[in-house]
Amino acid sequence: MTDITTDMIRARPVAAAAIAIAAVGAATILGAWFFQYGLGLKPCPLCLEQRYAYYFAIPLAAMVALGDQVGASRKVLLAALIAIALGMLWNAGLGVYHSGVEWKWWAGPQECSGALEGLGSAGGLANRLESFNVVRCDDAAWRFLGLSLAGYNALISVALAAIAAWAAAVEWRARTTDL
Repeated sequence: MTDITTDMIRARPVAAAAIAIAAVGAATILGAWFFQYGLGLKPCPLCLEQRYAYYFAIPLAAMVALGDQVGASRKVLLAALIAIALGMLWNAGLGVYHSGVEWKWWAGPQECSGALEGLGSAGGLANRLESFNVVRCDDAAWRFLGLSLAGYNALISVALAAIAAWAAAVEWRARTTDL
């Protein structure tokens, strides 16, 4: 790290953490979109659900960075960092769950890994099958170094939760020592 980056982290830990969360979160979503639209790997319902935490954390982190810059309430910034940490921890758990479904350690949700039911009569079967586009949650579309995208999501989410928790702890310490 450069001296400028290290100095910013020491002087403005909340802003530095918020910028890191927004940047890494945006890179993660852009990566997911690249796999979906660039490489044609369709996401399953669990994959799509794992994106919600990023859609929440990225704009909130950007608002935290802006709020730190303009002197917003430290309580509000602390609460936002805690919300980001909790959301990303939840997402890490969802990523671990999805990875377990892909490795067949446990069953996944019925809508993306169960048997197809309710297809109707044999005459309308072909028409019904044309309307289905089920992407299975229990088949990893891509793996690198043994981890699927769900596994990488779990790791990234834990890292972002740790960054948010660290900044919240630093802010909490600063608040309690000022009292």
